[in-house]
Amino acid sequence: MKAVVLAAGKGTRLRPLTDDKPKGMVEVNDKPILTHCFEQLAELGVEEFIVVVGYKKEVIISHYGDSFDGIPITYSHQREQNGLAHALLTVEEHIDDDFILMLGDNIFQANLGDVVRRQREERADAAFLVEEVPWEEASRYGVCNTNPYGEITDVVEKPEDPPSNLVMTGFYTFTPAIFHACHLVQPSDRGEYEISDAVNLLIQSGRTIDVLRLKGWRVDVGYPEDREKAERLLRDEADVETTEDVEQISVEQSSAE
Repeated sequence: MKAVVLAAGKGTRLRPLTDDKPKGMVEVNDKPILTHCFEQLAELGVEEFIVVVGYKKEVIISHYGDSFDGIPITYSHQREQNGLAHALLTVEEHIDDDFILMLGDNIFQANLGDVVRRQREERADAAFLVEEVPWEEASRYGVCNTNPYGEITDVVEKPEDPPSNLVMTGFYTFTPAIFHACHLVQPSDRGEYEISDAVNLLIQSGRTIDVLRLKGWRVDVGYPEDREKAERLLRDEADVETTEDVEQISVEQSSAE
């Protein structure tokens, strides 16, 4: 499976961290956000990265070159940042089968593999992770409307008055059907071609959509305080792993004695 990583954004809300680099190259725990994304995707067995670049693309290309940890990288250029559906269309020529889509400004420690397995097992046209966020943060994301059975009926992109606090997290799997939907998307009130509108078209056309709740955590690194939160969570996780390793060594030594 190929993985498309969207990394063309300017990250204006992260300035001055993004004055000389794209958003995906902002470091979290001494590693660019994109490195965290690549590592997580590599654990899923991804065979190729297709990275959509734009703002200061040369920083990304010079840093990673043509591969990451032996996995080849293909770059696609989004000349104008006109929304995620627009960005996705720049990679259409490179995709001929099911693929992963990941936003290159998120750090996950979550059940990403469950999404890939579910889409494969159910032969769904799309599968993605959702999570409940504080109501005051919901307007930052694609917000999901649900029916009484808990099924998602549509997604509203960055609404001023969110209808719920259940949001898309930025990790999806799709069949190539998503490209046809992206071609049909019209500019939103924000003047962008929204991925949420493409998902809505899939829903309206009767395509099979699987939705999984996030288990674990995710941080959308949109503001400097988000970067600090991600670093804190990663440090806490590393401390837990170190403690578990020490305890395991102690058990093994006791057994040997």
